[in-house]
Amino acid sequence: MTLKHLNGIKVLEFTQTVMGPTAGLILAELGADVIKVEPAPNGDKTRRLGGFGAGFFSGLNRNKRGLAVDLKSPEGRKVVHKLVADTDVILENFAPGTMERLGCGFEELSHINPRLIYLALKGYLAGPYENRPALDEVVQFQSGLAWMTGPPGQPLRAGASVIDIMGAMFGVIGIQAAIQERENSGKGQRVSSSLFESAVFLMGTHMAGMAATGSDARPMPARGRAWAIYDVFQTKDDEELFIGVTSDQQWERFVTEFDLTDLRNDPRLSTNPKRVEEREWLLPAVRKNLQRHNRKEIEFKAETCKISWARVGQPGDLFDDPHLLATGGLLDVFVSRFGEEAGQTVGLPNLPLEFGKARNRPSLKRQPPTVGEHNEEILLAVGYKQDDIDELYSKNVLANNTTIKK
Repeated sequence: MTLKHLNGIKVLEFTQTVMGPTAGLILAELGADVIKVEPAPNGDKTRRLGGFGAGFFSGLNRNKRGLAVDLKSPEGRKVVHKLVADTDVILENFAPGTMERLGCGFEELSHINPRLIYLALKGYLAGPYENRPALDEVVQFQSGLAWMTGPPGQPLRAGASVIDIMGAMFGVIGIQAAIQERENSGKGQRVSSSLFESAVFLMGTHMAGMAATGSDARPMPARGRAWAIYDVFQTKDDEELFIGVTSDQQWERFVTEFDLTDLRNDPRLSTNPKRVEEREWLLPAVRKNLQRHNRKEIEFKAETCKISWARVGQPGDLFDDPHLLATGGLLDVFVSRFGEEAGQTVGLPNLPLEFGKARNRPSLKRQPPTVGEHNEEILLAVGYKQDDIDELYSKNVLANNTTIKK
């Protein structure tokens, strides 16, 4: 179902890689009209990333319209300024000062449209670091997240661009607050969200724990345990399952279902704090029992006794996940290497939200745009004539897939 919560909100998105496109994706999925503005002649450089970044463009730019324009030319800036007059939100995640040099900073654009809300997605908020270049991985190390993730002495970045995505989510929250404020004041404002401060926010509970206990934080693989059974276990058929037993009631059900009579009757294990103290011998005993069962047997028993469990999965498993397939959790998105016609349609994760009694999920309205796919549609709607548009093509101010330099 097409969500309409942000119907009527018009967004111009000047972004690349992950953080900015994620903010645009969220707004588009919630019903906003998002125009992805790419630089002419070759479009967003994210289209040409390889390795880890090869899926960034296809994965984060669905449900948007595409405009490719040269902002370094006076005619290109004029195109954008004309669009800004009827725009609600600007998104940008370029290096500090870039949009200002292109004549598209907040001060200039807000003179054109005082109701404009301008989201700057940056590495750092205001302060001594604000002009530093930053990346998701950089701030994971800087904030302590990488130190907390890896084993002692081996800091390790998380296995996804978690800070880029989190920074985008905070940015969207800021936009929503600014829209509400605009209802009262009639004026827009600049909003900023950042990578570093988002990563720092994740460290808040560790910092609070240090203050509460007087002890230093420990990396997650070496952390003090809150629960005795909260680990990965090997099965008889050499697979792995994570099992968490997080209450005394769950413990009773767990030892009963898995026929752990000796453990159930042991007074040393009667409460979770006691079980944590006995982990040194308790965990090997549980491991030995679970290794007598194959994966399907353990899954059945874990479901029966209502404890938390999960198979240790990989990203490729999600394409066929029965829960996602049954609930609209995957959208059929066209994925191509450079935004060209050659590619394939695959299920990619939907926005993790549902609305109303019908539990409606966002839907796919548009595939990721090719370079400049909607140039004419967008410019004709704001008063350009076809002859004007053709002249902009002739001057290389506009670009699309037929004019792009291969």
